[in-house]
Amino acid sequence: MKMSGLFLPTLFEEPHEAELISHKLMLRAGLIRRLASGIYSYLPLGYRVLTKVSRIVEEEMDAIGGQQVLLPALHPKELWEETGRWTAYGPDMFKLCDRRGRDFGLGPTHEEIITDLVRSEVRSYRQLPLLLYQIQTKFRDEIRPRFGLMRAREFQMKDGYSFDGDEERANKTYDLLYKAYGRIFSRCGLSFRAVEAESGLIGGSVSHEFMVPAEAGEDLMALCHGCDYAANLERAECGQPKEVLRGNLTELTLVDTPGMKRVDEVSQFLRVKPEQLVKTLIYKAGDQVVAALILGHQELNQTKLAKVCQKTDLELADPETISSVTSAPVGFAGPIGLTGIKIIADHSIKGQANLVVGGNKADAHYTGANYDRDFRIDLWADIKVVQENDRCPRCSGRLEIRRGIEVGHVFKLGTKYSQAMRAVFIDEDGQEKPFIMDTFGIGVSRIIGAVIETSHDEAGIIWPMSIAPYQVLVLPINVQDEAQWDMSLKIYQMLQREGIEVLIDDREERPGRKFTDSELIGIPLQIVIGSQTEQTGRIEISIRRSREKRFVPLEDLINEIKRLISTLEPRVSPY
Repeated sequence: MKMSGLFLPTLFEEPHEAELISHKLMLRAGLIRRLASGIYSYLPLGYRVLTKVSRIVEEEMDAIGGQQVLLPALHPKELWEETGRWTAYGPDMFKLCDRRGRDFGLGPTHEEIITDLVRSEVRSYRQLPLLLYQIQTKFRDEIRPRFGLMRAREFQMKDGYSFDGDEERANKTYDLLYKAYGRIFSRCGLSFRAVEAESGLIGGSVSHEFMVPAEAGEDLMALCHGCDYAANLERAECGQPKEVLRGNLTELTLVDTPGMKRVDEVSQFLRVKPEQLVKTLIYKAGDQVVAALILGHQELNQTKLAKVCQKTDLELADPETISSVTSAPVGFAGPIGLTGIKIIADHSIKGQANLVVGGNKADAHYTGANYDRDFRIDLWADIKVVQENDRCPRCSGRLEIRRGIEVGHVFKLGTKYSQAMRAVFIDEDGQEKPFIMDTFGIGVSRIIGAVIETSHDEAGIIWPMSIAPYQVLVLPINVQDEAQWDMSLKIYQMLQREGIEVLIDDREERPGRKFTDSELIGIPLQIVIGSQTEQTGRIEISIRRSREKRFVPLEDLINEIKRLISTLEPRVSPY
């Protein structure tokens, strides 16, 4: 491709609407353009990258027996009502009516659609196992679409669905996909961690997210360097603290704390550390009310608490409920004297002595509170959000909290959808059974942002060879110099004949502009033809990632380029 004919509107200035470096560079390098909030057009270079990522996904999915389909983006309301997700998905789902007044949704995911297809066509165990996948546009009405392709309202996703006849086979399928995902991300040039995760609205018993560690990531994960434990912060468990000697217990005293509801206010007023306070949080769990206790410097993990309570409709109690069960306004609840409700305390409170707790009356707190003397604990549980240096739940190591970008998610669905939608098959014994399902998603377009976020420098993008829009850029310094242009064109044509993806900068631009654009768009290998080329008889090859320069004679150029392309291909993880 000649750059003079390439639609490549690069920008010198940083676009004001972009926050992340990946978003800035994709706009500056002419990969995408914004149409509306969270909606982007792919320009030629961006589309080439997207196509390459898609091809890697297809190759790895096909290698494990996946079959590609293309499902409708427009979904009838009735299918989503069968699983209860038409309401549960809430405003994140784009919804519309056709001219007959029939309700439809733009697909944010396709579990209902694929289950409907398979229940109509697959009747016997002899047709199993079945692994179907697609790469398609998805739609989610994000409340705050930000960061370019990282959190868009319209995006490219690979979603796959497996159908098995029993749990053993479903587990094997899950393992196959888990490993295939590792190969996909490795081939795209990403370093990643597979972390335990919550399943959310997709559902299922087990799920893992594939996270790319990056400061720009919106997600937090807990990692242990003493073992291989890794989990999304929402899911992360905390090892129980070691037993500590409690020392002397002081007298329980009710003290005035006028208007002081927050931990920082109370701790400053009483001159104690926040970790000496206990927060008593009142929750409604269905028709039950529970009190959850954590230390003052901690945050409650509502997902964990919901699991402990075995409720999905857990929510903070309203002021009226808090007043009725504690006799206190919001901010002054405490465990002392609470009756008629279950008290659940985090393990971190064990061994703590002489704590400050709410007084269950306005403008008052207790000091010197001790759980085995002054109030009861009905259940000890892990209900707090994991913090830096907490103990690992698997070993004696300490946890590190890191930011990451989620690029993939795998779920064990079990029979969640097949039972709800009566998707069944006839087994070997002639019995009707629901399919055992798994689902697997990859943010195809998000991978592009994740790669740039973790592979760039001050000058621009540094593409891994596997997904670079072009492998080689031929850059003549002066296209009006006949010798330079003839040599550049000759090399360009030689590379094309060898099947190497090559771009030639045939523009009549200043050398500075050419080099600036070259580094911005990040082509892995650059061949520079200038006045020195004819004098020395050697061709300059510049490697974008290392900025290393090599000089080879023309007769060795093709072999050296091929060798470098092979060397610069990302190594595949043995995941």
